Amino acid sequence: MDYEKLGAFYLGRALDPTSGAPGELVLYDSKDLTTHAVILGMTGSGKTGLGIALLEEAAIDGIPALVIDPKGDLGNLLLAFPDLSPADFRPWVDPAEAQRKGLSVEDFAAQTAASWRKGLADWGQEPARIARYRDAVELAIYTPGSTAGRPLSVLKGFAAPPTAVLQDPDSLRERILSSVSGLLALLGIEADPVRSREHILLSTLLDHAWRQGQGLDLAGLIRAIQEPPMTQVGVLDLESFYPQKERFSLAMALNGLVASPGFAAWMQGEPLDVQRLLFTPEGKPRLAVLSIAHLSDAERMFFVTLLLGEVVAWMRAQSGTSSLRALLYMDEVFGYFPPTANPPSKVPMLTLLKQARAYGLGVVLATQNPVDLDYKGLGNAGTWFLGRLQTERDKLRVLDGLESAASGATPPRAKLDTLLSNLKQRTFLMINAHDDAPTLFQTRWVLSYLRGPLTREQIAQLKGAAAPPTTPPVVSQSGAAPAPAAAGARAVVPPGVTEVFRPWRGSGAGGRLEYRPGLLATARLHYVDAKNAVDTWESLTLSAPVPDELATEPWAAAEIVVGAPEVEREAAPNAGFAALPASATRARSYEAWARAAEDHLYRTRSLTLWRCAKPKLAGKPGESQGDFRARLAQAARESRDEAVEGLRRKYASKVQTLEDRMRTAEERVAREKSQASQAQVSSGISIAGAVLGALFGRKKVSVGTISRAGTAARGMGRAGKEAKDVDRAEEGVDVLRERLAELEATIAAEAAQLQADNDPAGLELEEARIAPRKSDISVAGVVLAWTPQGARSREASRDASDTGSL
Repeated sequence: MDYEKLGAFYLGRALDPTSGAPGELVLYDSKDLTTHAVILGMTGSGKTGLGIALLEEAAIDGIPALVIDPKGDLGNLLLAFPDLSPADFRPWVDPAEAQRKGLSVEDFAAQTAASWRKGLADWGQEPARIARYRDAVELAIYTPGSTAGRPLSVLKGFAAPPTAVLQDPDSLRERILSSVSGLLALLGIEADPVRSREHILLSTLLDHAWRQGQGLDLAGLIRAIQEPPMTQVGVLDLESFYPQKERFSLAMALNGLVASPGFAAWMQGEPLDVQRLLFTPEGKPRLAVLSIAHLSDAERMFFVTLLLGEVVAWMRAQSGTSSLRALLYMDEVFGYFPPTANPPSKVPMLTLLKQARAYGLGVVLATQNPVDLDYKGLGNAGTWFLGRLQTERDKLRVLDGLESAASGATPPRAKLDTLLSNLKQRTFLMINAHDDAPTLFQTRWVLSYLRGPLTREQIAQLKGAAAPPTTPPVVSQSGAAPAPAAAGARAVVPPGVTEVFRPWRGSGAGGRLEYRPGLLATARLHYVDAKNAVDTWESLTLSAPVPDELATEPWAAAEIVVGAPEVEREAAPNAGFAALPASATRARSYEAWARAAEDHLYRTRSLTLWRCAKPKLAGKPGESQGDFRARLAQAARESRDEAVEGLRRKYASKVQTLEDRMRTAEERVAREKSQASQAQVSSGISIAGAVLGALFGRKKVSVGTISRAGTAARGMGRAGKEAKDVDRAEEGVDVLRERLAELEATIAAEAAQLQADNDPAGLELEEARIAPRKSDISVAGVVLAWTPQGARSREASRDASDTGSL
């Protein structure tokens, strides 16, 4: 079975609607997924198997995917064992099922391994294909709100969105709407975005912060609720719209959420960053399973809404493409995209279905009941995979939905009704807007072991799970925590020296805060490089301790952060201050430090770009090597898809020319040929029509060409026996065979070269460093920045020194 085609997904084998006999392979064009897909089927229909097969094929093609898994089944994607040994299956088989079958767990694992090996072989798949699947992508399972798998921190959900979103009013409004709606859903507040004071206030706070390029974590959002940065909402003053006492209740509800032990897991792990979920830091595509089966309904809605908002923002930061860039797959979509209600997740989901096509993001939604889905949004779905449905009413809803979608591939309602009524397990009817007719097919055997829903303990065993990062305590050489300096009075600085205070992020329990002095410099750098089409500015902040002497370089060990720092103009009440070095009490020191900062930045700061000679592409400012590799892989995929279309057009023309010549030859010898010789020549023409389908799949040729090629070959043999005396006709057929063999070899060689030329693993990168333009470096000024530290009580300090403990 030759199913490894360029840009084609091997999903199964076509079935004859009348007899049920198997036919040609079903090779689904990956580009068709840019118009999205829907999978419908009751429990036991094989819906999960089809979804997993689709994701496996995407992974083999190097396409990353975000997989939202509310039920826990899709973690099975990580259970792919190239060796197919019983030991691989042993930890995952169900002991209860083994007991029901009267087998030991070891014997049941061996039976399962043998069954999987046979199932794959029956579908023409070798164990090497499992290894290829595992090598093509990184497989990972994330568990937001839990440390069973890789935890995800949701705090980035309130970080300032990319510039592309900020500059688009509709995108910004949708992002704010989804973020606030998800948060209020987690609090159990059903909020109308137009009428709810809670929703309007939080939306206004996020809008104010994001337009200034600042993010808000939950602690900052709580403070902003108590002390908003505006005095008016709409045409009403703030106190009339939402009095302080009532705002305090909202702040307390959020604070209770943050303080609850269960919410601590939401703050651990990797940030909710779509680019990082889709690609590793090295640029390798990732299949990220986001398991949310362990969450409550409110927590699921909160996470899904935030995730979809992040996906929308990521999508709009990408360039347009007609090739498939990434997949968003959601299983059991019930409750998230209903036809009548408007949960927080519905708006971003609808946005993705309407707009993601232009960015190469394919959305696949799977569910059991058609009533779970909004048909207005599903009018944007180009492919429907229809399996066994539970009730007659469900079937009628599907028929109504297909009629509203008005797909060109949809057959008459009566015929469709008959097909849907006779579907068996693992059998689906594919209605694809890109095809001329629907396809009835049986799904192939999947590479991954379908163990069923995974428990938290099993998720923790998977190779993709990682323990949450921890921060070790700072310990002195003696083994005890460094004792804080004695807190004293704040030093007096001369006129012209600006003082700012970094905000305190700890609890401060057990003693007063102590501020320690440091330097803070804000700078702007200009990078210009015509060769790499770079003309960009960078704003950053340098933070360093105050040196004891003016001559000492303060910036050598400075911490540099891109963007503006968060500072306050007043210190916290009742705080103490560490001693201020003498160098910081002179105004001229700050002028010298500003000049030193400019010189330090010119000598040490540079903009790093990655470049690739073939294809000729340069990185963007701030783009990591991994992100650049991911973009290169997409460019290679686009080039491959375009070249495949070119080959199809090029050789379709040559096949047509060959057929025309055969017709001419047929007319010339018609007077001397028998009926058998005519059948022989016609058979040769049928083979010519099959060449492109055999190499590239169904596009530009009929889906039945492969089976017709076999029929044609048999017909050619019969015709040869019946007309041995028609030498001239046989010579014409031999010439045809030779030309077909040459044509097929040529196409195969070009296809192999095309695959090699566009292999992302073979792309060579070089690094280019661009220094800032010296004349454009500007340091706005150096200020004295006081940073708070948590000072412990004397009793705590004494206990620590006595015990040597932290």
